[in-house]
Amino acid sequence: MADIHPSAVIAEGAQIGAGCSIGPFCVIGPDVVLAERVILKSHVVIEGDTHIGADTVIFPFAVIGEIPQDLKFDGEKTRLRIGARNRIREHVTMNTGTANGGGETRIGDDGLFMAGCHIAHDAQVGNRVIVVNSSAVAGHCIIEDDVIIGGLSGVHQWVRIGQGAIIGAVTMVTNDVVPHGLVQGPRGALDGLNLVGLKRKGVSRADITALRAAFQMLKDGDGTFQDRARKLSEESESAYVQQMVTFILGDTDRNFLTPG
Repeated sequence: MADIHPSAVIAEGAQIGAGCSIGPFCVIGPDVVLAERVILKSHVVIEGDTHIGADTVIFPFAVIGEIPQDLKFDGEKTRLRIGARNRIREHVTMNTGTANGGGETRIGDDGLFMAGCHIAHDAQVGNRVIVVNSSAVAGHCIIEDDVIIGGLSGVHQWVRIGQGAIIGAVTMVTNDVVPHGLVQGPRGALDGLNLVGLKRKGVSRADITALRAAFQMLKDGDGTFQDRARKLSEESESAYVQQMVTFILGDTDRNFLTPG
């Protein structure tokens, strides 16, 4: 019930879902699981313990599920899990996890991973994420839902990027980014809110106003960045502001990009 080109090489043990289309010269390893209607255009390599969700399309020369680019990796059994309806364009690379990072790299649903981008070991990527051409997400990063990472950008190991944030092109992100933040500049700086994204999502005017006020307090308020966030948790009833506060006060191995 799958359309498989005769030149494709599929190892014994691989599971191919109904309605899949596997194009010329694809290579699929023995531990790969493709759900229903996955399309591999041509010259796609999928290795490792990799599961790919239904209706995902992978374009030529992508390499999915190869071992991590981590010198500490010693051949341990680790995984890559990719959700449904993703678009994975040419020359994209996504690696399995490491034992030190929980053993699993995870991609959500409905993402767009443009040509040449990289998702490293143990990254946790949410739903509806867009990673633009030639950008790299390093190991152990957490990229929450609805994030956009601009072209030729890099995200440092262990960084968290909160829901709805947008990273401008040619930007290096070395610290955590609050939800709905706007980051730009060669050494990424928190430069405001992703107002366009909020409006497109249909967020109410009241919540956008509350987020703007919260951003101003984070920028100009008294005390440390965390002190200002705690004060916001007491003063604002907006669910979007509370989401930002929860993110700031959560566990992290990095500092935050703070408003300039």
